[in-house]
Parts: sequence; C-alpha cells; structure tokens
Amino acid sequence: MNKDPAISVIIPVLNEGRRINDVIAHLRSQATLDAVEIIVVDGNPAGTTIKAISHPGIVTAVAEKGRGSQMNCGAIRATGDILLFLHADTFLPPNAVACIRKCMEATGGHVGGAFDLGIDTKQRVFRITERYVALRTRLTRIPFGDQAIFIRRDYFDRIGGYRHIPVMEDVDLMRRIRQRGDAICVIPEKVMTSARRWEKEGIVFGTMRNWMLQALYCCGVAPERLARFYR
Repeated sequence: MNKDPAISVIIPVLNEGRRINDVIAHLRSQATLDAVEIIVVDGNPAGTTIKAISHPGIVTAVAEKGRGSQMNCGAIRATGDILLFLHADTFLPPNAVACIRKCMEATGGHVGGAFDLGIDTKQRVFRITERYVALRTRLTRIPFGDQAIFIRRDYFDRIGGYRHIPVMEDVDLMRRIRQRGDAICVIPEKVMTSARRWEKEGIVFGTMRNWMLQALYCCGVAPERLARFYR
C-alpha cells in the first residue's frame, strides 16, 4: 500500500481552452503522477475551459473569477494531503512529485514551498530574470504563484487559505506564512512557465511594472487599487 502523501494539483483557469489539455497531458505523462488528483477551476461562468477538457477523471468546478477564489474552490474539493497550485501556462519538472514529497518529509517542519522559475523562451535576457527570481525567493522566502506553490492541506485550512483579493494573493499567502515564523522550502528544480505575457508587453515594461506593484503592495497599497495596473 502506498503511504506517500496524496497530492491534489489545483489549476485555476480563464479562457485557457487551447492550453488546458497540454497541461493535463504533461501532468499525466509523468509516471510518478499516477495517484495525483487534478482539479481544474474555471473563472468563466460558462465553464468554457472545462468544456474543452478531453481527458477523463478530471475534477472540475466553476468559481468566481480571480485566482484566490478559484484556488480556494479547488482546495475545498481536494482530497490530497498536499495542495499544489499550478498556473495553466506552467509545466512542472519531471521529478516534481518526488521533490515535493522529499521536501515535506525532510526535517525542518516545512509547511509548503515552491520551485525555482524557468521561462519557456530561448531569449537570453530571460535567464537574468530567472536568476533574479531565484535570489529574491531565497532572500524573502516569498515565492510567487508561477513557481507552483504547494502547501500542506491542514495548514492551508488553518490559516484561512487565499484571501479574496484581485492580485497579490500569492504574495499575501506567503507573507502570512513568514509572519507566523513557519518554514517553506525552495526546490532548485525549475518549473517552465510561458513567456507569453512578457513577450506581449515587453520584458522591460513587464518586469518594471511587476516590481512597482510589489513595492506598492509592500507599502500598504490595497490590491484592489493595484489590480487596474496589473490588468
């Protein structure tokens, strides 16, 4: 009998019909993911991304638009001991499940963690971004959502899950963990996330905008005010 902790992968989506089956196929292509639960939560009331899913055995739900509310909805439906929150444009490394289990079983009492960030492009300038994110994550202990955050289910419930805010829900969650003095682990294996937003907006603009929003949030500006700049 497998005594490893069960993992629920929660994927919040909005208009990701073209991509969702690739993400699911990638998850299922990994031999160690045979016992992993996959939950897709659509922020579109019509459930357009859910309707595009061609794989059987996927848990689906529709929730109020916003990653925080969608991920909380997925967490309610999850049966795993560990919750893994995965963006629809992000692929896990091949040994992701083994890395997560090793991290959570290690001495040190980790309540969760995340991976290093990889960006799916050959443009060398993005390697600088990857190195910056790796350094920032280790210094602040605040990984972002595109780094595939995972967390113990009972701990997630205990701290109240994600806040219902339009942006910075990932930063808010990790800041609360840090303020409680609890430990997370940063796995050096890289997830691979799409460069589509940076390529559309421009890496300089996108990076500077993100830095500005992070700084304003840390200074106490409400996420509701920041959302209009992010979108």
